[in-house]
Amino acid sequence: MLTLSLAGCGRAELEPAGPVSAAERIILFDSLAIMIAIIVPVMVATLAVAWWFRSSNRRARRRPDFAYSGRIELIVWSIPALVVIFLGGIAWISSHELDPARPLDSRMRPLDIQVVSLDWKWLFIYPEQNIASVNRLVVPVGVPLHLRLTSASVWNVFWIPQLGGMLYCMRGMAGTLWLQADRAGTFRGESAMISGDGFPTMHFDTDAVTPDAFSGWVDTTRGAGPVLDEPTYRGLLRQSTSVPPHTYRAVQPGLFQSIVHQRLPPGEGPPGGLPEVHPES
Repeated sequence: MLTLSLAGCGRAELEPAGPVSAAERIILFDSLAIMIAIIVPVMVATLAVAWWFRSSNRRARRRPDFAYSGRIELIVWSIPALVVIFLGGIAWISSHELDPARPLDSRMRPLDIQVVSLDWKWLFIYPEQNIASVNRLVVPVGVPLHLRLTSASVWNVFWIPQLGGMLYCMRGMAGTLWLQADRAGTFRGESAMISGDGFPTMHFDTDAVTPDAFSGWVDTTRGAGPVLDEPTYRGLLRQSTSVPPHTYRAVQPGLFQSIVHQRLPPGEGPPGGLPEVHPES
């Protein structure tokens, strides 16, 4: 009980809100069940052997010259081997089924979202809706989310625990992640890699709303706020912490591609600058 009370991790991973996170919880529980099926009998057997071979038990058969038993060796080696096979099989099959780049099975048309990791904030671009948001991700319930992720600065990790697995964001590359929210709610998103002084505040809310509410939010966003063009983006590159959520009513065409192809400058990054790496080289 003391260990549980002092645990620093939350319960978000055990409270899934989408098909990916629900499948991950099943993998976790299956792995736990396999390990418990081995650990509990071993613990019981250890206590039983210690009790049976106590010094006061005259019925215990003692063999001081004992050196080898084929049956004991078979048990000692076969059980761990079976555990490794079972756990490895679950991890292997499930990891392929939950490939981040594998589209989710759904009759709904997916929503494209472009994600940019900045110092120390998140930029979300909706290319089809031609709007953008900082530190707030709004998505419709029941719609597959096709996310393309990159970094304008240092290596980072995008993670919404209640929706699914995490994915690395790297400058000069665009990764693919599929997620989906099956119920309405607000789910915490965060950076899962220490990326500098502003790392503790680099988190955002994911608001899963009904499709009608999402359409209303898109219409509202289109009617207010500035345009996200190259000069505005250069302003976002400056390091800042605890940035309040805000939106852009329009986005310069091809902005995300310009970030990925490094046609726009990188963020400040750590002292000493970023290494000069270009995808074409």
